[in-house]
Amino acid sequence: MVLKDKILEELIQNSDTYISGQILAEKFGVSRNAVWKSIKQIKEEGCKIHSINNKGYRLISCNESLSVDRISTHMSELSRTLDLSVIPSIDSTNNEAKRMIANGYRGNALIVANEQTNGRGRRGRSFYSPKNTGIYMSFVFSTDAKFSKAVSLTTISAVAVVKAIESITNLKPMIKWVNDVYLGGKKICGILTEAVTDVETGLVQSIVIGIGINISTEHFPDDISQTASSININGLSRNKLTAAISNELMEICSDLNNKAYIRTYKEHSLLIGKSIDFYKNNVKYNATAVDIDNEGGLVVKLPNGKTEILNSGEITVRLA
Repeated sequence: MVLKDKILEELIQNSDTYISGQILAEKFGVSRNAVWKSIKQIKEEGCKIHSINNKGYRLISCNESLSVDRISTHMSELSRTLDLSVIPSIDSTNNEAKRMIANGYRGNALIVANEQTNGRGRRGRSFYSPKNTGIYMSFVFSTDAKFSKAVSLTTISAVAVVKAIESITNLKPMIKWVNDVYLGGKKICGILTEAVTDVETGLVQSIVIGIGINISTEHFPDDISQTASSININGLSRNKLTAAISNELMEICSDLNNKAYIRTYKEHSLLIGKSIDFYKNNVKYNATAVDIDNEGGLVVKLPNGKTEILNSGEITVRLA
């Protein structure tokens, strides 16, 4: 990691106070002038840093650029087994993942973009993905015995997102079954899981998990302006959160027989105990959400007293 990245990381970790140039110079074994030059570079990248004589520097806000080096610094050993790439702008990270697979890629990878020009959600919906203000990432897993047991990687991914956010902030996001993460009653994250099949055999070849998170986006298109929001925490590092999500996801996937993630999912459920409407085959039903089963299915109780388990597919669920 280059000096300016080390200094930025230090400022992010201590964003509630000032750090003197002398302390930074001593910590990284460089001159005060080298620190000053690095601070200047960080500002040129779009970060706001306040400086006071005899006190030092304090990070006010920052959309630090995403990079392989910065993400890798925070990755666990399991996450570092992924082929990591960072792209400034792409139509969709899921599309890029599928292009890689079509061109013969058979490994496990993480693709991260600073901007998506055609981000996608479930059922053909778009996902607003402006540059510098979000995390847009896709995991690629070549199927093997381990991953073939995971019938609901979307559930696992949602748990990875909420655990990662909680690990580096004081927030408690909630999960709206099956693929959305909410904060303060508004959506901050969407997840799209897609299976890529082999044309000749008809078997699942790879699984692609797309995750889009609004970090500091302020202005949304009219059609989602009332329902979408962002994490909006001063100094939150996109690189660190990207790595944290990867670490959580890889940890859960290392032992899919351990269903502890289901307990976490339930604890963060936005629906359990509430009246909902769900749409199945274009027919609207009313029910009460009562549980999440061990495969991530939503257990609902119908007005006639019967229970039914909803699996993602083409089912849409809304709070009544």
